[in-house]
Amino acid sequence: MKMENALGDAGQNMQDAIEALRRELATIRTGRASPSLIEHLRVDYYGTTTPLNQLASILAPEARLLLVQPWDKGALASIEKAILKSDLGLNPVNDGNAIRLPIPELTEERRRELVRVVRRRVEEGRVELRNIRRQAFEELRERELSEDEMKRASQKLQRLTDSFIAEMEGIGGDKERELLEV
Repeated sequence: MKMENALGDAGQNMQDAIEALRRELATIRTGRASPSLIEHLRVDYYGTTTPLNQLASILAPEARLLLVQPWDKGALASIEKAILKSDLGLNPVNDGNAIRLPIPELTEERRRELVRVVRRRVEEGRVELRNIRRQAFEELRERELSEDEMKRASQKLQRLTDSFIAEMEGIGGDKERELLEV
């Protein structure tokens, strides 16, 4: 029972790492418009830094267009400024009621650069998984398990880690294919 708690905690932490990678990769722009591309942007709204998705609805009415409709028209300028300051390379068009964000076609060079970013983030995720494994192993060591129990637990932990690393690499591979798709 002692070993199952440590393995369960490690599995949950690894699942959290996978979800964090998914969220992070969703912010990397492909050629298509997706609200997840900008919903994480932080906007200075009357002196408070607020996520964009809490200030406006974000729609993708066309394949290459995002439409940001703030609930408070007074936030338009702040939203526009936050989009310009981001490293997304998007040029907002403010019509007084909403902000239109045309998504330009990605160049081959930019696609390759984004693939390198994806690979780096996946590698950071693998490092995080290995750190979680190491922490779980230390926890198991502290629980005074028999030698056989320790060996079984470490094998289970390694299999768990390997499965999450494979899942993470699959997510990264999918994002790379999406980026290289013309």
